[in-house]
Amino acid sequence: MTTSTLEQEAIQICQDLIRIPSVNFGEGRGDEKAVAQYVVASLAEANIPATIYESAPGRCNVVARIKGRDANRPGLVVHGHLDVVPANADDWSVDPFCGDIIDGMIWGRGAVDMKNMDAMILATVRDWSRTGYVPPRDIVLAFFADEEAGSIYGSHWMVDKHPEVFSGCTEAISEVGGFSVTVANGKRLYMIETAEKGIHWMKLTAQGRAGHGSVMNDENALTRLTKAVSNIGTHQWPQRYSTTVKALFKKVASATGKTYDENDLRPLLSEVGFAARMIGATLQNTANPTMLEAGYKANVIPGSASAVIDGRFIPGFEDELNETIRTLIGPDIAIETIARDKALEVPFEGDLVDAMCAAILKEDSEAIPVPYLMSGGTDNKALADLGIIGYGFSPLKLHADFDFMAMFHGVDERVPVEGLTFGVRVLKDFLENA
Repeated sequence: MTTSTLEQEAIQICQDLIRIPSVNFGEGRGDEKAVAQYVVASLAEANIPATIYESAPGRCNVVARIKGRDANRPGLVVHGHLDVVPANADDWSVDPFCGDIIDGMIWGRGAVDMKNMDAMILATVRDWSRTGYVPPRDIVLAFFADEEAGSIYGSHWMVDKHPEVFSGCTEAISEVGGFSVTVANGKRLYMIETAEKGIHWMKLTAQGRAGHGSVMNDENALTRLTKAVSNIGTHQWPQRYSTTVKALFKKVASATGKTYDENDLRPLLSEVGFAARMIGATLQNTANPTMLEAGYKANVIPGSASAVIDGRFIPGFEDELNETIRTLIGPDIAIETIARDKALEVPFEGDLVDAMCAAILKEDSEAIPVPYLMSGGTDNKALADLGIIGYGFSPLKLHADFDFMAMFHGVDERVPVEGLTFGVRVLKDFLENA
């Protein structure tokens, strides 16, 4: 099959973006300037003026507005993030920033998270420029910094400092949605993200009596902390099913001919292939210990010890998460919130969703579009503060044996070229009919 200019550009831009190592190390240490400049230059070639908003040295966001045919219609924000998580080259079988095509896939950090979508966005609007196409309504393109570390220098900063760039917009699309999952009987579900778990990252600190490591100490801060961390790490959270999760599993049951039991959805998890691990995390609140810090010498008992917990809550169950954590750790451990962000949930209905489904079905007549709740979060959380309703829609058609979820922050991250070219065709059709 002949590859169109649209598809060729999506491939080339994805490779180019991967080759710019816009790594976000967290704690404010990141640099999106070079990749932001690439985006601005790419848009300039399409006669689309764009502005860089620098929230801190090197922390760069890019925004452009494309005027639509109907100025009375609310605008649509189409957004991606420019930063990627670090990659240890020693763990990879290729250079993490090579952007090479190997075995039909584009390899490199950011290939799925989320420079593939950034490339599809740029390829689409560049195609419009070549043909003189004007979209039905205003499109605001936003490429954010810092999504991989809480969006402090990215979407949250933009919403706080420059909300005017999103004026008139009521809806948004971004990453991790519209990808295919092949269920056990070979049918393909396309999972559109309509909900996100909320985030509560917290630091636990235990105080104790410092002293020599050779003497008895019944006020050891490390002992107190590790007991609390163990209680959290081994806790069995109750099942809590959101409206979105129920809607998803009704579709799964219908597609596979399996029994739908609203009181226990876990038996259906095995039907959703590589997505099972992520979807399983959306059936309950979760809290995972991720960091420990204590001590400075082998024979010194420290006076304090701390741990970081990554808490994620189902829409409507934030209070339960926080109350459970407090019960598990007891009254003597201090809790400090490092980062907190809302859960999101919107209906799987309306004109925008209809346009997503139609665009997918145009390219895959056997597709079954379904809603899902994402275990992580996106920049849609920040835009929600402006009343903008966000969805995850960065379409990809994937082979049944391709473990898409393992690619996120994983070693040897890569995206299928055919999935990318499918995605850019779907995205273009969607944006022209949204």
